[in-house]
Amino acid sequence: MNHIVDAQKLKRPVPQALLDELKALFGDRLSTSMAMREHHGRDESSYDPMLPDAVVFAHTTEEVAAFVKLCSRFETPIIPYGTGTSLEGHVLALQGGITVDLSQMNRVLAVNPEDLTATVQAGVTRKQLNQEIKDTGLFFPIDPGADASLGGMASTRASGTNAVRYGTMKENTLTLTVVTADGNIIKTGTRAKKSSAGYDLTRVYVGSEGTLGIITEVTVRLYPQPEAISAAICSFPSVADAVNTVIQTIQVGVPLARVELLDENGVKALNAHDKLTLPVNPLLLFEFHGSENGVKEQAEVVQEIANDNNATGFEWATRPEDRTRLWTARHNAYFALLQLRPGARAISTDCCVPISRLAECVLETKADCEAQGLIHAIIGHVGDGNFHVQMMVDPNDPADVAKAEGVNERMVARAISMDGTCTGEHGVGLHKMDFLVQEHGDGAIAVMRAIKHALDPKNIMNPGKILRWEQ
Repeated sequence: MNHIVDAQKLKRPVPQALLDELKALFGDRLSTSMAMREHHGRDESSYDPMLPDAVVFAHTTEEVAAFVKLCSRFETPIIPYGTGTSLEGHVLALQGGITVDLSQMNRVLAVNPEDLTATVQAGVTRKQLNQEIKDTGLFFPIDPGADASLGGMASTRASGTNAVRYGTMKENTLTLTVVTADGNIIKTGTRAKKSSAGYDLTRVYVGSEGTLGIITEVTVRLYPQPEAISAAICSFPSVADAVNTVIQTIQVGVPLARVELLDENGVKALNAHDKLTLPVNPLLLFEFHGSENGVKEQAEVVQEIANDNNATGFEWATRPEDRTRLWTARHNAYFALLQLRPGARAISTDCCVPISRLAECVLETKADCEAQGLIHAIIGHVGDGNFHVQMMVDPNDPADVAKAEGVNERMVARAISMDGTCTGEHGVGLHKMDFLVQEHGDGAIAVMRAIKHALDPKNIMNPGKILRWEQ
């Protein structure tokens, strides 16, 4: 990771004059304590902590704008922070600077049930939003597992288990309020269902990982709560049988709400962590949304396809508490997998390929992990061709880490050769910068760099992420 070493050589000192002005503006909401800096200098990635020099807690868009104007004047790096659940080093202070924590910007500003939209401050989490709108008969479906903030989810173009039916943050973000790198406040888009008016600035900032501006408000799509929900699990003798079941289900047009793959290692970890008794074989976890009859018909088709692919133990979970238990276990998978090798650190990565190439990509990646002798698990939102690999390594053994990074590099190369992408939902951050060049080519990267230079000419917005500043 030479770009990390190079970027840290460019660490910029934070002037005392800036800290004094921020103290006057934010009072006790400016902290330079080691504990606060350490908390904000790490995420769920495998990287060692990289601490900011200070942390500011903002309450309003106007406060964020005032903060950015000061940092711009002193050319000091800014790192936006939501809940710290990212997996690719997005919130690490690579060049020092000041973290702006948006978690206290947590108000739901407007809910428009008749238009199926809600507008929230960036610090509102997905669970908080769903709790506040539960009586409207609507829900927000994007579910990356962690109870992430909506601002962070927009910044990383998050998706998750429901993406196969409801899409990602890209499709479900209508408008943003953004503080630009010079401290101006702009609004992108409207709540209208469609628009042909000018550049699509919403899509410029969605997925920009805080490198172009700070998202402070988000307007998202809402959906009617389904009349009926049903879940089912079934096991397979091989990962190939499980993945082929998903491919055939998608190809015949069954509108799955969710379908998750866990290989046998993932099932073993969940059994131990959540005290389940699932067969230790590759497993698919399905969820169906719709009318009572529609859900029943969908499930019958899927069960038939699964049986044709050697499925066993097709079981229903129709009670809400049973479904919740299964999905809670699935969302705990990252922490459950760490217990497969106590004391280890997880190197977690993902890719996404066209559904027709999914089985090939998963099987070759799993064979690679086994050939390297890595304790690992493969878990995937396989309905949209996206899967994750979690490899447990000894952080003090460079050879062990190198094995996992080698698997990651070969997986990404494999996915790109299949017309896929280096990341379906983790984002680029620090970990996948080189892969971005491999995926898009020098010409497209030059265009991205031109956008970065134009919108952030002082390179203060989360510097060192996604792109190198220089060629």
